[in-house]
Amino acid sequence: MRRHRGEPRAGWEDTVREQGMVYGSPGRGQGGVARPYWDESVHYSFSMDEILSLEADVEVLHSMCLEAVDHVVTAERFRDFALPEYAWEGVAASWRRSDPHVYGRFDLRYDGSGPAQMLEYNADTPTTLLEASLLQWHWLKDVHPGDDQWNSLHEKLVERWGELKARLPGDDIYFTWSGADASGEDHVTVGYLQETAAEAGLNTVGLAIEDIGWDAALDRFVDLEEAPMAAVFKLYPWEWVVTDDFGKHVLRSLPETLWVEPLWKTLLSNKALLAVLWEMYPGHPNLLPAFLDQPGLLTEYVRKPRLGREGANVTIVAPGMEHETGGVYGEEGFVYQLFAPLPEFDGFRPALGAWVVGDTAAGLGIRETVGLVTDDGAAFVPHRIPE
Repeated sequence: MRRHRGEPRAGWEDTVREQGMVYGSPGRGQGGVARPYWDESVHYSFSMDEILSLEADVEVLHSMCLEAVDHVVTAERFRDFALPEYAWEGVAASWRRSDPHVYGRFDLRYDGSGPAQMLEYNADTPTTLLEASLLQWHWLKDVHPGDDQWNSLHEKLVERWGELKARLPGDDIYFTWSGADASGEDHVTVGYLQETAAEAGLNTVGLAIEDIGWDAALDRFVDLEEAPMAAVFKLYPWEWVVTDDFGKHVLRSLPETLWVEPLWKTLLSNKALLAVLWEMYPGHPNLLPAFLDQPGLLTEYVRKPRLGREGANVTIVAPGMEHETGGVYGEEGFVYQLFAPLPEFDGFRPALGAWVVGDTAAGLGIRETVGLVTDDGAAFVPHRIPE
C-alpha cells in the first residue's frame, strides 16, 4: 500500500462533471486549505496480494454481520440499538422473510501490514458510490491503462438487480431520494443506482421521497399520479423513517410494499453492531474491541453515537490525541471502540471504503483526511493495482 502524487488530467473538472459528479464541496487539506473533493493528484497503489486479503476480510466481516443480525433478532436486543418498540416486530419480520438487499460499504482501517479492521458498516444509505464505481475506473483507463483496480461494482450491481427482478411485487420500482439534500449527492447516487437497475431490465421511476403520497382510503403509498407504489428503493435512513409519523405507514405497508434497502438493515448501520460483534467474536483480527454505553477496560477509545453520520459527535480519548467533533447526534446513546488511528501517509490518513453487493465483495474507494476523524472534509482519491 503506497501513496503517490501525479498530475491531474487536463480538464478533469469537466470530465468528472460529465460522468455525473455534479456535487462535492471542497475537501480540507493540511492547514485547512481547500482541496478538491475528487482529488486525482493523489492515488494509492496496492499489490494484488493485498487486494485479495482485503476481499477475503470483507466477505468474512459481512458474514459475521449477518450472524449478528440473526443474534439480535433471536435475542430481541432491539433496545440496544435504540429502536422504538413499535418497530421491533417489523425489523424481526423483515429479517425472517429475508427481504432482499442490494449493497453496503464497510469503513476499514488498513495499512498494508496486517488484516483490515472494521470501523463501521454503512449498509443502509452508503454514498461515494459513483466515485468508487465509475469515476475512478475512467481515471484508471485514462492514466494507468495497463493497471488493474478492485472495482466490479457496476457489473455486480446490474447482476444483483437482475436477481431481484423476480421478487418485485409489481412492474415498477421507484428510486427515491430526499430533496432536503442540498448537495445533490443523494440524487446522483440514486440516479446511478436507477441506471444499473434499468440496465438489468427493471422498469424504474425516479421520485423525491417528499413526493410520495399516502392513500388513506386504500391504505397504500402512491406516486404523483396516485398510482400505487409496490416497490421502493430509498436513500433515506431507516432510523429517520421509523421515528417519523409518516414513516409509520412504511412499517404498516410491509411486506405488501417492498422496501430496498430492507428494514432489517437498520441493525447493520447502527454502531451498536460494533459492540455486538465484539461480544460474539472477541479477539477477532478484523474487529476492534467495542462496548455499549461505557468504555469497559478501554483506556484509549473513540466514543461514537449509535446513529452518527459524517464523523459528527465523535470523541477521541487518548494521550496527546484528544479530539471532539460537534453535531446533532448522541441522544440515542454511544458506543465505545478502541482507538486505532488511521495510518498516516505524507500527513494524510486514508479510510478504506470496501463495497459489498449482495453478499459479495465488489470494490474499493478511499477517502483521506488530515485529521483523526473521517468527516465531511475528507477527499476521495482513486487507487490502482500495478500490473
